[in-house]
Amino acid sequence: MIRFSKWLLLMLLTWTQWSVSLAQTTFPSNGAPDHRKGRYLFTNAHIVTRFDAAPVKGYLLIEEGKVIATGAGEKSDPSAIVVDVQGGYIYPGFIDLYSTYGIEQNKPAGFAETPQLLTNRTGAYAWNDGLKTDFRAHEAFQPNAKDAADYLSNGFTTVLTRRTDGYSRGSGVLVSLADKPAHEVIFKKAATHEMSFSKGSSTQSYPSSLMGAIALIRQAWYDARWYASQKPQELNISLEKWNELEKLPVFFESSGWQNHLRAQKICAEFGATIIVKGGGDEYRRVDALKAANIPVVLPLNFPKAFDVEDALVAENIALTDLKHWELAPANPAMLSAKGVPIAFTLSGLKEKKDWHSMLLKAMEYGLSEQEAIKALTYTPAQLLGMDQQLGALKPGYVASFVVMDKPFAESSSTIYQVWAQGTSAFYQPFPSLMTDGIYELKMNAETLKLKVSTEAVEQKIELATTDTSGEKWIKTTSALKEGFLSIEWLKGNGYYRLSGWKNGTDAFKGKGRDPKGDWVNWTMNRTDTLAATANKEEEKKKEKPTVGAVIYPFTAYGSETIPQATTVLFKNATVWTNEKEGIVAGMDVLISNGKIAALGKNLSAPSGAITIDATGKHLTNGIIDEHSHIAISGGVNEAGKTSSAEVRIGDVVRDDDVNIYRQLAGGVIGAQLLHGSANAIGGQSALIKFRWGKTPEEMKLEGADGFIKFALGENVKQSNWGDHQTVRFPQTRMGVEQVYVDHFSRARAYGADPTARKNLELDALYEILNKKRFITCHSYVQSEINMLMKVAEQFNFRINTFTHILEGYKVADIMKKHGCGASSFADWWAYKYEVAEAIPYNASLMNEVGVVTAINSDDAEMARRLNQEAAKVVKYGGTSEEEAWKMVTLNPATLLHMDHRTGSIKVGKDADIVLWSDHPLSIYAKPVQTYVDGVKYFDIETDAVLRKWIAAEKARLINLMLAEKRKDNLTQPVIIRKEKEYHCEDIEQYFGE
Repeated sequence: MIRFSKWLLLMLLTWTQWSVSLAQTTFPSNGAPDHRKGRYLFTNAHIVTRFDAAPVKGYLLIEEGKVIATGAGEKSDPSAIVVDVQGGYIYPGFIDLYSTYGIEQNKPAGFAETPQLLTNRTGAYAWNDGLKTDFRAHEAFQPNAKDAADYLSNGFTTVLTRRTDGYSRGSGVLVSLADKPAHEVIFKKAATHEMSFSKGSSTQSYPSSLMGAIALIRQAWYDARWYASQKPQELNISLEKWNELEKLPVFFESSGWQNHLRAQKICAEFGATIIVKGGGDEYRRVDALKAANIPVVLPLNFPKAFDVEDALVAENIALTDLKHWELAPANPAMLSAKGVPIAFTLSGLKEKKDWHSMLLKAMEYGLSEQEAIKALTYTPAQLLGMDQQLGALKPGYVASFVVMDKPFAESSSTIYQVWAQGTSAFYQPFPSLMTDGIYELKMNAETLKLKVSTEAVEQKIELATTDTSGEKWIKTTSALKEGFLSIEWLKGNGYYRLSGWKNGTDAFKGKGRDPKGDWVNWTMNRTDTLAATANKEEEKKKEKPTVGAVIYPFTAYGSETIPQATTVLFKNATVWTNEKEGIVAGMDVLISNGKIAALGKNLSAPSGAITIDATGKHLTNGIIDEHSHIAISGGVNEAGKTSSAEVRIGDVVRDDDVNIYRQLAGGVIGAQLLHGSANAIGGQSALIKFRWGKTPEEMKLEGADGFIKFALGENVKQSNWGDHQTVRFPQTRMGVEQVYVDHFSRARAYGADPTARKNLELDALYEILNKKRFITCHSYVQSEINMLMKVAEQFNFRINTFTHILEGYKVADIMKKHGCGASSFADWWAYKYEVAEAIPYNASLMNEVGVVTAINSDDAEMARRLNQEAAKVVKYGGTSEEEAWKMVTLNPATLLHMDHRTGSIKVGKDADIVLWSDHPLSIYAKPVQTYVDGVKYFDIETDAVLRKWIAAEKARLINLMLAEKRKDNLTQPVIIRKEKEYHCEDIEQYFGE
């Protein structure tokens, strides 16, 4: 039997690499190859064969890169090299599923100054360069010993690596980090279909938004399936290569929980399995991720505390950022507790070596040791269908493992050996330590007692002495190196100095000098174990840190609980019914189960109802904003094409835009979220109710008709794009008309051909022709308004709404005849050339003709006072108060086809109501309470409590951060975030978050 020694280790890498030379049947050998099988027996080890198995004191036997056997107790094997791990712990090798190891990366291109409509790539590839489906990671992969060493020294033996470029990034490859040629370390050449919402190195104008990225991915997926089922007349390498990836799990690089759900929705549409690379904020919606069945690969880059010494600077930190610092370490535990599969990645760490301390921090916050090991080993293997080869130490599994001196969960545990595919990949010698215990030291005729104890890798040897107080221990100066021991202690005015060497198990002998300088012979043997004198501070179990609650949504004015509908009786209110009853004083209104249940005088409150005295107050239907751009992620315009009918605002709704709450505080209960006006045919709208605290999907109006944004004027023909060169058609107003005629002609032909390739853009336009989708059109001047009505009539449909329409007063009679509605500003004019003839009487004049007219905001701040915008119609146009009020309630509901369920106070309609402190058209009026579907989402008294809570919560967190700095922990500079508020004309490039 061969014993493991230092000189032998130096030859291991060579031996173990040669040992598999016989298997390299297609590669020649240079010199005389070593035919040995790399058989190693690891003894004196605590083996953790799987995440859910307790450590077993025993052995591990490997050969030819595979596990042969594990077991308890001792084992001998004359044919094996024996590696004594000195009581250390052996775990399966760790697996990182998000790496770029061994693959050269492309640099992000940034925004191109000149618009680029098609790919500039040579070859028969897809039209969009963000679709890099032909990339095969295993073909580009090249092992890199230096980069591998950084992973191996941290216990990671296997990585899933890819090129991070584009929306479809081709395949990812699962590789070992062993020091072997590429063809020997690839476990799974096509492990995943790599995807993201990031355009990467593409310089194309489209997509320019998150919703555009989603639309491109969906269309490409449909195209690939069509390509596979047809005999197309074109060769498209990108689609062919996409279909090669069809059965693989999708690994989606995502940036946060909202994008996780967006990615999962796409994959669910096509029946694909998904894994996401997380952003660390998943704790904010754990239940939603669990319901969507999304495994998450988590970074361990928990944020540092902010440097909040400067009180004025600290005042600008968002509550979201403060709470994220506190809650991020609890993220893994929260996901694990809900049964969401998690794995870990070193990505995002400035220093890979910090992963262990970060993971221990996650364990302090509630993640169990078993779940931590599972996330490092079994789960990543299982997610890739490799759990019969990786992630455990069982016979037949790959011999990739980590040797630590102590259990994984101890902060002082150190990695001493890492083996990858049966080869020694990382090694540092175990410290030379004596076995803890009581030793008997004999020097000539004298017998002394020594105590040896170890804390971390530091060993302490103490000598027992006796005085009047009894036995006590004094520390000696000692050193043990490669079996040689020296001990020194003071006695009187002189020192004992002993030197010796190992003389068997837990036995030593040697020579030394006493304080007089005389030679002494000595022997020492361990006679007893240590008594249970564990350091109380070490043994004391760390209490799980107490952290603040998750709030919904995770921003200021969020709540720990999501509010529910209640039964409420409003007594003696002035009720603006928007029905034939008009405005009624002294009326009672009962809401229950989310609906308006009863109206009348002297109503009795049912059991359990809340009664509110509304005397002197006004009760109205909630305000509806027909034209809004709040609560949108990743861009409001998809400006890369003339028509972007395929994109959907509904794909990028945000739940945590504080403007939702602010507008609830202004009596607004819902809005149409519109695409911008950068192109003639924009994207599909989202109709939402302001259900503050719900997820984006839960905010969407159930069963709502489909709407889409069109646009006319300067924005569309790009006359206001400044010096930015453009090649996009159209560039004149008459060209805009041709765009509409051409696209509707194509849509009509598409709908008539049952064999046509599925086209998401033409699907939306064909819905317009079939009166299943309805147009809201950005408009200003009379000529273009007339033009679009004529185009619609040519194709036998009607424009639903002209929005802005500041020259609507000129064509109101024609609009009435056509059958369209209007959504206007109350008094905007003179802010650009094409509104030069706008007048403040516009809304009143259109209303008098019989056009259904609404007043909209198109602005996050203005929406908070739409009641006052409605009052301007009374001031300028002499419109009645009741008719003016309908312009922000019932009329927008009618334009959005919601009037059957909201917009007026009527039994059976949704309880979307506002209780006002005063006349709702008054500048002094304040919403006292705002209800959506019978749920109270705003209350002026609760708001005051929330403001105090926000101040107290920020103070609490800032104090904790100050305490962190006092501990000399590193901090980060304060981040001051400005909430993004979109407007119609905003154009930006979305490169990912």
